[in-house]
Amino acid sequence: MALYSDLPVYKATYDLLLGIFEFTKHFSKEYKYTVGESLKKETIELLTLIYRANTKYKKTDILQTAREQIEVIRLLIRVMKDMKQVSLKRYVRINIIVENVSKQLTGWQQASR
Repeated sequence: MALYSDLPVYKATYDLLLGIFEFTKHFSKEYKYTVGESLKKETIELLTLIYRANTKYKKTDILQTAREQIEVIRLLIRVMKDMKQVSLKRYVRINIIVENVSKQLTGWQQASR
């Protein structure tokens, strides 16, 4: 079994977490401690789910939860764009990472069925 930290999806999600910390840094106070903290928490939970999925024989339920998690993250990021907390450029940059993680989770889930 591969070390979870060597998994491409784990590395991509870790990069997403670093990106989220950068992404939320410039939120106004109103959003920094609500949506910003939620984004960080959701992304950390996603990393935990990837770790769990890697250690389990039956992965599909955990991977489904992880896919739901990435959609929550995607939603929160979009809300922050619509609330004008981030530039379109930064929104696009973080969304590329989100899409990468999402595709990898989908592929992993399909492969483990």
